[in-house]
This record gives sequence, structure tokens and C-alpha cells, in this order.
Amino acid sequence: MFRIVPYLCFLSPLAAQVPNIEPSDLSAQATAVEHSPKLDGTLDDPLWRSAIPITAFRQREPDEAQPATEKTEVRILYTRRAAYFGLHCYDSQPSRIIATEMRRDASQELDDHFEILIDARHDRRDAYVFGVNPLGTQVDGLIVEERGSDDETDFDPGWDGVWTSEARIAADGWTATVEIPFTTLNFTHSVDALWGVNFKRFIRRKNEQDLWRAYRRTFGLTKVSEAGELRGIHDIGSGRLFIVKPYGLARYDKQTGQAPLSPLTAGVDIKYGLGSSLLLNLTGNTDFADTEVDLQPFNITPFKIYLPEKRDFFLQNAGVFTFPLGDHDQLFFSRQIGIDSVTGNQVPVNGGAKLTGTLGRLELGVMDVDTRSSGPNPHANFAIVRLKESLWPGSYFGVMGTDKQSGDVLDSFNRTVGADTRLVFFKDWTLAAHIAGTYSPGNPRGANDVGASLTYRSNWLDGLVERRRTGPSFNPEVGFLERTDSDETRADLTFKVRPGIPGVRELRFEGLLLDAPETHGAVFTQERDRSARVRLPPGSQFHLRSCRAIRQLLWWQAERISRAGKLSRQSTIIYRHFRDVGPLSIAFAQWQFLGCAGEPAGELLLQPVFDVYESRTDRHIQHPGRQRQLPSTLQLPPGQRSLRHLQRGDAVCEHRPGQSSASP
Repeated sequence: MFRIVPYLCFLSPLAAQVPNIEPSDLSAQATAVEHSPKLDGTLDDPLWRSAIPITAFRQREPDEAQPATEKTEVRILYTRRAAYFGLHCYDSQPSRIIATEMRRDASQELDDHFEILIDARHDRRDAYVFGVNPLGTQVDGLIVEERGSDDETDFDPGWDGVWTSEARIAADGWTATVEIPFTTLNFTHSVDALWGVNFKRFIRRKNEQDLWRAYRRTFGLTKVSEAGELRGIHDIGSGRLFIVKPYGLARYDKQTGQAPLSPLTAGVDIKYGLGSSLLLNLTGNTDFADTEVDLQPFNITPFKIYLPEKRDFFLQNAGVFTFPLGDHDQLFFSRQIGIDSVTGNQVPVNGGAKLTGTLGRLELGVMDVDTRSSGPNPHANFAIVRLKESLWPGSYFGVMGTDKQSGDVLDSFNRTVGADTRLVFFKDWTLAAHIAGTYSPGNPRGANDVGASLTYRSNWLDGLVERRRTGPSFNPEVGFLERTDSDETRADLTFKVRPGIPGVRELRFEGLLLDAPETHGAVFTQERDRSARVRLPPGSQFHLRSCRAIRQLLWWQAERISRAGKLSRQSTIIYRHFRDVGPLSIAFAQWQFLGCAGEPAGELLLQPVFDVYESRTDRHIQHPGRQRQLPSTLQLPPGQRSLRHLQRGDAVCEHRPGQSSASP
């Protein structure tokens, strides 16, 4: 597979051709109005007719770069305080418009919907996304470094902005009106504003994606560097941004022998604009009670689970602090501040300050947060500095430093420094590299992480080559790291064919090679993955996958759960090597059937398990397959505890001291 990669340079010019774009199609024009239009979900207000409509939408799926099958119009107005978007999604069969989702920030992939991208700083890397379906249901989020969320949606929905939307289904399609205050975009005052913008419409019954810009199949809405420009916004804002959000908290609990009124707790959050390009966030005695609660996932691996940040103080301009190491690993991970990493409980925050913004081509982020002692967590102070120099669209060079000072005498400090770069060439090639080191008491050897990757994406071929070495003592305590002591090599190649066969949209053939031993050579993880995927026009697919893998697991911890869902006892599973021996998965539409077998230490065959997963209702059902007769307890080598075979009806999850969670 590695032999193929150099030869990809020759293939780059063979990427799918797209039609010539007129310069007028690269920019949109906003129209100034004295007052806001009527925001009732219709475009009946005469003010909307004064705006120049955007209509040049093309398909990303299924027929790349071809004109959209249904007409779409976007009109943009603005006042001194907000921007207004009027959407008219024409439909030749309005009775077949699909609109069911009414929950905010829930996925709208099963509905018709429309998304607005705004790159307010015009850095061509980060953007806000605002989405609405024909019921007016809102979804919003962030794109950071041209990356969406982990489930392959266009954006990370963790961020919530203040904006207004209404929508209506009409005789000729559906319409929507959207108001986005400039303060939501951290935009305060500007004489001449230049934004990056893009728009995406999804027609569910046709499984059709229509975009104004970045409609190449390898791009999509997340390709912020390919967004168009919004011009015509002049003299907006009323001065510096200044928002104060105080809070007070008291509890009244009338019980005999106790004071009924608990002491009053108060705090404040302040957002202050320093000119048009710098933003200062201040917080004191921070309360995160309004933050969305994490969904506690089941974890049957020895590795940490990545949970996204949802606290507004840390989400504001979070992109500048991003320092990717590979997969979910980050040199800085804000959930290490103010959250107990074991229990997930809140650690009180005394206060903090964050300065983010741009100075010319330099993007900067400075943060300092102080937490007080709580339970096993001593008092700590966290300082982070991040600098990024923009090079060309989608590319940068950056450095980062973090410093944690703790009241723990055994771990009084932890510091990290690193440098990284991301370079985009010819739109299809991306080279990324990083080097980082950590410093702790005793300064152990092997406290570094070095990696590089080369990615190629085209309509018919995707390729990735990656090398990364993580030392055994690399320990970014203010970051996220799944595992240390790793010497990883990864190669991934995917061929994509559009055969023109009726009823078949695309054929995909993928091969993955992964070797990640420990740095001294001991086998830890190996994987050889082969898969074939047939995509069908309604959005369904057949997926055949075969994988042989070896994974070294240090421990599993499980809770035995009865059919009634009650915890009856817990058992610990500990073994060293786990070898998959020919799993095969077959998927169709939203249903997936998975058969697998495993072999701990090369001696014991685990029972195959067939999973049925239905994504619409998030139900997960397990049906045991054929089972080899095993003793209930198997003694492993000395120094390890015994392996207890989980019987039918068991469910497994990560067990943490003082916590238990169960699934019937």
C-alpha cells in the first residue's frame, strides 16, 4: 500500500472536472435596510424583494457539479445589529417534503433541511453553521480547521448560539427566515466587513445535496477555504461588544434542625470586545449548571473515552486552541479543566480569563483558569498560549504551550510545548505534522510525541499515510491522549467507482493497514481491514467487511446485569492479548448485523455475538450466537486476576468507583 502513495502525484490532475465559475458567482451581496424584515417564515415582506437572490446551486450528490434539480433562492439583508437570511426552497412535489424533527440540535439528516455557513473572521479555516428544517427546528455548531463532527456531519453541534428562525411549507416548496445577531458571531463594529459564506440544501427523498460553493464531492460544507464571499456589509455594530451575565444561586430546604436557607452563591461571565478582532472572556466563580449533561457511554476498553466540550466559556473561539495529535488526541483538551476526570463531577472554578482573536495574519489565544480544591482534586492553575500564522487558504503554522501548577506535592507541575503545521496543496493534498514534549517532576525520558501524515482526496481515490511515535512518558495532563508508548504506522486506501448501474450510486473498496506496537517493539495493536460498500440511491447501503486484528487490552471491567436491569454483581475481565479471528459485518440501510469471534491469549474462543443496531431510535439489541462450552472462570498467568465468562443477558460498561450504570 505504501508503494501506491508516491504515484498519487501523477493521478492528481485526473480528479473530476468541474465547470468554469464566473467571478460573479463567487460572491454574494447583502442589502442594507433600516429595520428588520418580518420574521414569520415567509418572504411576503416587501423588504425581501430589495435583496439580490443567490440561485446558482449545484449538486454535490448524486450528480456532482450538475445544476440542482429544484430551484433554491437565498436573500440577505442586514441592519446595524443583525443579518437576515430569507430562504426559498422550491419543490415540484411539496407534498413529499419530509419534516419530522422538532428537537433542537438533533440530527436533521432524515429531514429536508438548509444550512448557512458564516466565516465571520474570513480566516478560511473556522466557521459557524446555522441549520433549519421546514418546521423551523434549529441546529447550530462550529467547524474548526475545516473539520466537522466525528459522526461525519458537517459541524460540531456542541456550540449553541442566540438566533431566531421560522419556517413554513407552502404550495411551491418551503420558506424560512433567519435572524443572526452580530453579537452571536462575536462581531461588534466594522466599516467594511468581508465574510466567507456558503449554503447547503438537502432534499431527503432524493438524497440530494445542493451547495452554492464547495460542491465537489471531496469538499462539502466543511471546506471553509472554498466558501464564497459576502460583500456589501458596511458600518455595522454600535461600538464595542460588552455582555455581562451574572448569576445567583440559593437553596431553601426546610428540615428540622437545619438552617432552611443555604448561603447565596453568585458569579459572573463577561464578554468584552477589544476592537473588531480581539475578544476577552472573563469568568468568576463560574457555574456550568446550564450546560448540557453528557450522555454516559459504555466503555469496555482500557482507553479513555473522548467527550466533546459543551461549556460556553471554552467553546467561544475554540478553534485557535486546537492542536491535533492524531484521531481524538489533543495537546490541549479543555475538559481537563473544571471536570473530575474520574467521576465526571464539576470541580469549582475560582475564575478565568481568555483572550482570542487575530492580529493581521496571526491568530492568537491566551487562557488562564484557576480551580479550587474539591475532594481528591487539589487547587490548580492552568495557563495556555496558542499562536497560529495563516499561510494560504486552509494552511497554517503554529506553536502552543501549556502550564499546569497543582497543589499536589507529588505532581506539582506539568508543562507542554509543541509546534504543528497543516499545508494544503492543489486542493486535494494535505500534509500535517507536529512535534510536542511534556515536562513533569523528574523529567522522565520518552516524554515526546512526533507525527506526520499525508492525505489525498479525489472523486475516485482517497489515500492516507501516517507515522506517529508517542513516548512512554509523554503525559499532557491538560490534553487528551488515548494511549502512550506507541509507534504507529497507518495506511488507508479507498477506491470509489460510480458504475452507472441503475439502482447503484457508488461502489467503495477500502483497505486499511495499521501497526501500533509499543516503542520497544512489543505487539500492542495490529489491524488488517478489508471492506466493500454498495451505496444505493435512497441512502441505503450494503457493507461487507472483514478484519483481522490483534489488540492488547490491559483490563476490562464489567457489571453483570439481570434481565430486569438490576445490578446483581460485578466482575473484572483482565487479559493481555485479544485476537479477532475473522469477523464479518453486513449492513443494510439503518440496520447492521455484526458477527465476530475473539481469542484471548490464543487459547480461548469467545462466543460470537450478533448485533442489530437501528439508528433512528438508538436501540441496541444483542443476540448471542453459537457458543463454545467454556468454564465460568479461567485462571490467567500469575499476577493477573481471573477471567469470568459473561453469561447470556449480561451487559457490560465501564465501572468507576462510586458510580454504576446499567442497560437492560
